[in-house]
Amino acid sequence: MCQQIGKRWKRISAWMVVVSALAGMQGLGPLSLPGAGQAAASTALSIAPARYANAIEQGQKVALELVGRGIPGVSVAVAVNGEIVWSDGFGYADLEERVPVWPSTRFRIGSISKSLTADALAQLYEQGRLDLDAPVQRYVPSFPDKGDVITTRQLAGHLSGIRAYKGDEFLLQKHYATVLDGLAVFKDDPLLFPPGTKFSYSSYGFNLLSAVLESASGEAFLSYMREHIFLPLGMHDTVADENEKIVEHRTRFYTRAKEGELQNGPYVDNSYKWAGGGFLSTGEDLVRFGSAHLRGGHLKPATLALLFTSQRTKAGEETGYGIGWFIGRKGVKYRVIGHGGGSIGGTSQLALFPDSNVVVAVLTNLTEAPLKFEDVQRIAEPFMK
Repeated sequence: MCQQIGKRWKRISAWMVVVSALAGMQGLGPLSLPGAGQAAASTALSIAPARYANAIEQGQKVALELVGRGIPGVSVAVAVNGEIVWSDGFGYADLEERVPVWPSTRFRIGSISKSLTADALAQLYEQGRLDLDAPVQRYVPSFPDKGDVITTRQLAGHLSGIRAYKGDEFLLQKHYATVLDGLAVFKDDPLLFPPGTKFSYSSYGFNLLSAVLESASGEAFLSYMREHIFLPLGMHDTVADENEKIVEHRTRFYTRAKEGELQNGPYVDNSYKWAGGGFLSTGEDLVRFGSAHLRGGHLKPATLALLFTSQRTKAGEETGYGIGWFIGRKGVKYRVIGHGGGSIGGTSQLALFPDSNVVVAVLTNLTEAPLKFEDVQRIAEPFMK
């Protein structure tokens, strides 16, 4: 074991030298290597079967390219057949204190939160406690009647007509004590179009879904997610991004000024949008979550098909979005299901490749980071072989 750790530390030292050089190019200054204790803790999580050595080397290359594009910190995790075969961190979780990214670093995952929320909907649907096609007012009577029926299914597929962010709402600093309180941001605004007639991406639709979930389950939204989704799946590092709490291994959040230099991201309070974009997680937790959807036991096959089948408008046009998941990619021949996330100080990707049982998560701590699906694809494909 000590020999393995020694080899892994040698590899980690090598990529940290590269990161140090890249950091110098970005004007960040030299990188100090972590202590030996930290090294052992990280390398134990990075030891993978030898048959994946070439795939891991390709993944490291992609991750270092991302750092070279000016992303302060990157976390990558890959699972094959439900087993985490590679997990690594690159660059900085904290630039000022020179804290490296480790597999345990928690990032803002933005809209990947929608996929987590969709699982709660699926559970309650399976239990007969949630009717996906009932008017939303059955569960949230205080939500104003818009003159057209809005259903849970439409909310979860961005077909409801509820608007998206406007103005500086993405930078909200107000704290909302409950999910019902958070609906005040948009609940009195008119619909953009009759429900079911058009696909229009809306995080606020998922805000309303969190209130639906509370009513259908009889539990507070965050408690339900923790007790019925995260803990059963072993996602012990996935939590709400609560500013006032001390959250171990939470990364710092960065943005880039118009002039190009890195800055600390502005203060935001995500309490108004837990369900649609308010969770912290790690790469490892997200590939655990994704893997649970590629094997039996977590949800019934018919329920998974419900989540992973594109919805349609009333005119019959496919939207490319199921319930909490994007379905397929243009120009990609094999099946892929996933979700991206964008938040202040976070850009992320989670991709499931069902035909090969490969799941990849890539997380960063930069607003609008230059992270594309093609980067995830380049990491995934060697593992798919």
